[in-house]
Amino acid sequence: MNHINKKSQAGFTLVEMSVVLVVIGLILGAVSIGKDVQRDAEYTKLKQKFIDQWASAYNEHYSRAGVVLGDSQTSPRFMVNGAAYTTATAAISGLDMGAATAPAAICEGAAGPKMTRSTTPLLELHARMDRLGIRMPPGRAEGSEDRYLYLDSNGNPQEVQVCFQWNKPTTPSGSGNVMVITGLTPELARELDQMIDGKPDAQEGVFRQETIVNGTAGAPGVEWGVNNTQDYSVTASTAGVGTNVGTNLDENQIVTVVAHYKMNQ
Repeated sequence: MNHINKKSQAGFTLVEMSVVLVVIGLILGAVSIGKDVQRDAEYTKLKQKFIDQWASAYNEHYSRAGVVLGDSQTSPRFMVNGAAYTTATAAISGLDMGAATAPAAICEGAAGPKMTRSTTPLLELHARMDRLGIRMPPGRAEGSEDRYLYLDSNGNPQEVQVCFQWNKPTTPSGSGNVMVITGLTPELARELDQMIDGKPDAQEGVFRQETIVNGTAGAPGVEWGVNNTQDYSVTASTAGVGTNVGTNLDENQIVTVVAHYKMNQ
Protein backbone atom coordinates (compact mmCIF):
# COMPACT_ATOMS: atom_id res chain seq x y z
CA MET A 1 0.00 0.00 0.00
CA ASN A 2 1.32 3.37 -0.99
CA HIS A 3 1.39 5.86 1.78
CA ILE A 4 0.38 9.31 0.53
CA ASN A 5 2.03 12.22 2.25
CA LYS A 6 -0.89 14.36 3.36
CA LYS A 7 1.46 17.30 3.92
CA SER A 8 2.46 17.30 0.23
CA GLN A 9 -1.20 17.61 -0.76
CA ALA A 10 -1.90 20.62 1.44
CA GLY A 11 -2.68 23.88 -0.49
CA PHE A 12 -1.87 27.44 0.39
CA THR A 13 -3.22 28.65 3.66
CA LEU A 14 -5.40 31.74 3.81
CA VAL A 15 -2.53 33.68 5.37
CA GLU A 16 -0.13 32.66 2.59
CA MET A 17 -2.63 33.65 -0.10
CA SER A 18 -3.16 37.00 1.60
CA VAL A 19 0.57 37.61 1.66
CA VAL A 20 0.85 36.79 -2.05
CA LEU A 21 -2.01 39.14 -2.91
CA VAL A 22 -0.46 41.93 -0.85
CA VAL A 23 2.88 41.46 -2.61
CA ILE A 24 1.19 41.54 -6.03
CA GLY A 25 -0.67 44.71 -5.04
CA LEU A 26 2.58 46.34 -3.91
CA ILE A 27 4.27 45.44 -7.18
CA LEU A 28 1.41 46.83 -9.27
CA GLY A 29 1.32 49.98 -7.14
CA ALA A 30 5.07 50.42 -7.48
CA VAL A 31 4.82 50.09 -11.27
CA SER A 32 2.06 52.70 -11.40
CA ILE A 33 3.93 55.10 -9.11
CA GLY A 34 7.11 54.44 -11.06
CA LYS A 35 5.45 55.62 -14.27
CA ASP A 36 4.39 58.86 -12.59
CA VAL A 37 7.88 59.41 -11.19
CA GLN A 38 9.40 58.70 -14.61
CA ARG A 39 7.04 61.19 -16.27
CA ASP A 40 7.86 63.86 -13.68
CA ALA A 41 11.55 63.29 -14.32
CA GLU A 42 10.96 63.67 -18.06
CA TYR A 43 9.14 66.96 -17.51
CA THR A 44 12.03 68.27 -15.41
CA LYS A 45 14.45 67.21 -18.15
CA LEU A 46 12.29 68.98 -20.76
CA LYS A 47 12.51 72.22 -18.79
CA GLN A 48 16.23 72.03 -18.07
CA LYS A 49 17.46 70.66 -21.41
CA PHE A 50 15.01 72.39 -23.74
CA ILE A 51 13.03 75.36 -22.35
CA ASP A 52 15.89 76.75 -20.22
CA GLN A 53 18.43 76.28 -23.01
CA TRP A 54 16.21 78.10 -25.52
CA ALA A 55 15.91 80.98 -23.05
CA SER A 56 19.72 80.98 -22.81
CA ALA A 57 20.05 80.95 -26.62
CA TYR A 58 17.66 83.93 -26.82
CA ASN A 59 19.72 85.84 -24.24
CA GLU A 60 22.93 84.93 -26.07
CA HIS A 61 21.50 86.44 -29.25
CA TYR A 62 20.87 89.69 -27.38
CA SER A 63 24.39 89.59 -25.94
CA ARG A 64 26.06 89.14 -29.34
CA ALA A 65 23.81 91.29 -31.55
CA GLY A 66 22.80 93.95 -29.04
CA VAL A 67 19.15 93.44 -30.01
CA VAL A 68 16.55 90.71 -29.62
CA LEU A 69 15.56 88.34 -32.41
CA GLY A 70 14.43 90.11 -35.56
CA ASP A 71 15.03 93.63 -34.24
CA SER A 72 16.91 96.30 -36.18
CA GLN A 73 20.50 96.84 -35.04
CA THR A 74 20.57 100.41 -36.41
CA SER A 75 17.14 101.48 -35.16
CA PRO A 76 16.18 99.04 -32.40
CA ARG A 77 12.73 98.89 -30.84
CA PHE A 78 13.55 96.20 -28.25
CA MET A 79 10.87 93.94 -29.75
CA VAL A 80 11.09 90.49 -31.30
CA ASN A 81 10.75 91.15 -35.04
CA GLY A 82 10.79 94.86 -34.21
CA ALA A 83 12.13 95.70 -37.67
CA ALA A 84 8.62 94.88 -39.00
CA TYR A 85 6.77 96.94 -36.38
CA THR A 86 4.41 99.70 -37.58
CA THR A 87 1.90 101.84 -35.72
CA ALA A 88 -1.75 101.41 -36.60
CA THR A 89 -2.34 105.08 -37.36
CA ALA A 90 -0.10 108.05 -38.12
CA ALA A 91 -2.50 110.38 -36.30
CA ILE A 92 -1.40 109.08 -32.89
CA SER A 93 0.80 111.50 -31.01
CA GLY A 94 3.98 109.74 -29.94
CA LEU A 95 4.43 105.97 -29.97
CA ASP A 96 1.24 104.31 -28.79
CA MET A 97 2.26 100.65 -28.82
CA GLY A 98 -1.16 99.48 -27.70
CA ALA A 99 -2.65 100.87 -30.93
CA ALA A 100 -0.20 98.99 -33.12
CA THR A 101 -0.28 95.86 -35.19
CA ALA A 102 2.06 93.39 -33.50
CA PRO A 103 4.66 91.90 -35.87
CA ALA A 104 4.63 88.23 -36.84
CA ALA A 105 6.12 85.60 -34.58
CA ILE A 106 9.52 84.08 -35.33
CA CYS A 107 9.33 80.28 -35.60
CA GLU A 108 11.07 77.59 -37.59
CA GLY A 109 8.61 77.13 -40.42
CA ALA A 110 4.91 77.16 -39.56
CA ALA A 111 3.54 78.47 -36.29
CA GLY A 112 3.06 75.95 -33.50
CA PRO A 113 -0.31 74.22 -33.07
CA LYS A 114 -3.07 76.44 -31.62
CA MET A 115 -0.92 79.59 -31.70
CA THR A 116 -2.93 82.78 -32.26
CA ARG A 117 -0.08 84.72 -33.94
CA SER A 118 0.85 84.20 -37.58
CA THR A 119 4.41 83.69 -38.83
CA THR A 120 3.73 85.45 -42.17
CA PRO A 121 6.08 86.58 -43.58
CA LEU A 122 8.08 83.46 -42.81
CA LEU A 123 10.93 84.19 -40.38
CA GLU A 124 13.26 81.25 -39.84
CA LEU A 125 14.39 80.88 -36.23
CA HIS A 126 17.32 78.54 -36.88
CA ALA A 127 18.92 80.77 -39.52
CA ARG A 128 18.88 83.76 -37.18
CA MET A 129 20.70 81.76 -34.50
CA ASP A 130 23.17 80.25 -36.99
CA ARG A 131 24.18 83.69 -38.31
CA LEU A 132 25.58 84.58 -34.89
CA GLY A 133 27.09 81.16 -34.20
CA ILE A 134 24.68 80.43 -31.35
CA ARG A 135 24.28 76.78 -30.42
CA MET A 136 20.67 75.69 -30.10
CA PRO A 137 19.43 72.91 -27.80
CA PRO A 138 19.55 69.45 -29.44
CA GLY A 139 15.75 69.35 -29.45
CA ARG A 140 14.04 66.54 -31.32
CA ALA A 141 16.74 66.06 -33.97
CA GLU A 142 19.13 67.92 -36.27
CA GLY A 143 17.06 70.54 -38.06
CA SER A 144 14.29 70.25 -35.45
CA GLU A 145 16.07 71.96 -32.56
CA ASP A 146 12.93 73.99 -31.82
CA ARG A 147 10.88 70.85 -31.07
CA TYR A 148 10.86 68.27 -28.30
CA LEU A 149 8.97 64.97 -28.26
CA TYR A 150 7.48 63.41 -25.12
CA LEU A 151 4.69 61.04 -24.07
CA ASP A 152 1.49 62.26 -22.42
CA SER A 153 -0.16 60.43 -19.51
CA ASN A 154 -2.07 58.19 -21.97
CA GLY A 155 1.18 57.14 -23.64
CA ASN A 156 0.56 59.13 -26.82
CA PRO A 157 3.40 61.17 -28.38
CA GLN A 158 3.16 64.96 -28.08
CA GLU A 159 5.49 67.58 -29.55
CA VAL A 160 6.52 70.82 -27.87
CA GLN A 161 7.53 73.66 -30.17
CA VAL A 162 9.04 77.06 -29.31
CA CYS A 163 8.63 80.38 -31.15
CA PHE A 164 9.32 83.97 -30.12
CA GLN A 165 7.15 87.08 -30.45
CA TRP A 166 6.47 90.52 -29.03
CA ASN A 167 3.17 91.06 -27.21
CA LYS A 168 1.84 94.58 -27.33
CA PRO A 169 0.23 96.22 -24.25
CA THR A 170 -3.27 94.87 -23.43
CA THR A 171 -2.26 91.35 -24.56
CA PRO A 172 -4.09 88.98 -22.17
CA SER A 173 -0.99 86.95 -21.33
CA GLY A 174 1.13 90.04 -20.70
CA SER A 175 3.14 92.46 -22.82
CA GLY A 176 6.77 92.23 -23.84
CA ASN A 177 8.95 89.66 -25.56
CA VAL A 178 7.88 86.09 -24.91
CA MET A 179 8.78 82.55 -25.80
CA VAL A 180 5.65 80.89 -27.17
CA ILE A 181 5.51 77.23 -26.14
CA THR A 182 2.96 75.01 -27.88
CA GLY A 183 2.07 71.34 -27.42
CA LEU A 184 1.87 71.39 -23.62
CA THR A 185 -0.52 68.96 -21.94
CA PRO A 186 -2.30 70.49 -18.91
CA GLU A 187 -0.20 68.54 -16.43
CA LEU A 188 3.04 69.55 -18.17
CA ALA A 189 1.93 73.21 -18.30
CA ARG A 190 1.09 73.19 -14.59
CA GLU A 191 4.37 71.51 -13.67
CA LEU A 192 6.41 74.00 -15.72
CA ASP A 193 4.44 76.84 -14.14
CA GLN A 194 5.17 75.43 -10.69
CA MET A 195 8.90 75.17 -11.46
CA ILE A 196 9.13 78.65 -13.06
CA ASP A 197 6.71 80.76 -10.98
CA GLY A 198 6.35 78.61 -7.87
CA LYS A 199 2.59 78.40 -8.42
CA PRO A 200 0.46 76.83 -11.19
CA ASP A 201 -1.57 79.93 -12.05
CA ALA A 202 -2.60 80.49 -15.69
CA GLN A 203 -2.83 84.29 -15.44
CA GLU A 204 -0.01 85.34 -13.09
CA GLY A 205 3.77 85.39 -13.21
CA VAL A 206 6.12 85.15 -16.18
CA PHE A 207 4.67 81.81 -17.36
CA ARG A 208 1.04 82.18 -18.47
CA GLN A 209 -1.55 80.57 -20.67
CA GLU A 210 -2.19 82.28 -23.99
CA THR A 211 -5.55 84.13 -24.24
CA ILE A 212 -6.21 83.98 -20.47
CA VAL A 213 -6.99 87.54 -19.37
CA ASN A 214 -5.28 88.80 -16.22
CA GLY A 215 -8.07 89.37 -13.68
CA THR A 216 -8.68 91.91 -10.97
CA ALA A 217 -5.59 92.93 -9.01
CA GLY A 218 -5.32 91.11 -5.71
CA ALA A 219 -7.93 88.52 -6.66
CA PRO A 220 -7.20 84.77 -6.81
CA GLY A 221 -5.79 83.48 -10.09
CA VAL A 222 -7.26 80.86 -12.37
CA GLU A 223 -6.47 77.27 -13.21
CA TRP A 224 -5.04 76.25 -16.56
CA GLY A 225 -8.01 76.12 -18.92
CA VAL A 226 -8.21 72.38 -19.57
CA ASN A 227 -7.41 69.06 -17.91
CA ASN A 228 -6.23 65.56 -18.78
CA THR A 229 -9.74 64.16 -19.23
CA GLN A 230 -10.21 66.28 -22.36
CA ASP A 231 -8.98 65.21 -25.79
CA TYR A 232 -6.92 67.07 -28.38
CA SER A 233 -9.95 68.57 -30.16
CA VAL A 234 -10.86 70.77 -27.16
CA THR A 235 -10.03 74.47 -27.48
CA ALA A 236 -8.87 76.27 -24.35
CA SER A 237 -9.88 79.82 -25.17
CA THR A 238 -11.33 80.95 -21.85
CA ALA A 239 -10.67 80.46 -18.16
CA GLY A 240 -12.95 78.54 -15.85
CA VAL A 241 -13.14 75.27 -17.76
CA GLY A 242 -10.26 73.57 -15.97
CA THR A 243 -12.60 71.42 -13.88
CA ASN A 244 -14.85 70.30 -16.74
CA VAL A 245 -14.86 66.55 -17.34
CA GLY A 246 -14.13 65.39 -20.87
CA THR A 247 -14.43 62.04 -22.60
CA ASN A 248 -11.88 60.46 -20.25
CA LEU A 249 -10.83 57.71 -22.69
CA ASP A 250 -7.42 56.15 -22.15
CA GLU A 251 -6.77 55.98 -25.89
CA ASN A 252 -7.30 59.72 -26.46
CA GLN A 253 -4.51 62.10 -27.29
CA ILE A 254 -4.71 64.61 -24.46
CA VAL A 255 -5.60 68.25 -25.14
CA THR A 256 -2.73 70.73 -25.36
CA VAL A 257 -2.42 74.41 -24.47
CA VAL A 258 -0.17 77.31 -25.48
CA ALA A 259 1.98 79.14 -22.93
CA HIS A 260 3.80 82.48 -23.03
CA TYR A 261 7.07 82.62 -21.11
CA LYS A 262 8.25 86.23 -20.68
CA MET A 263 11.90 86.83 -21.54
CA ASN A 264 14.31 89.06 -19.62
CA GLN A 265 15.14 91.19 -22.68
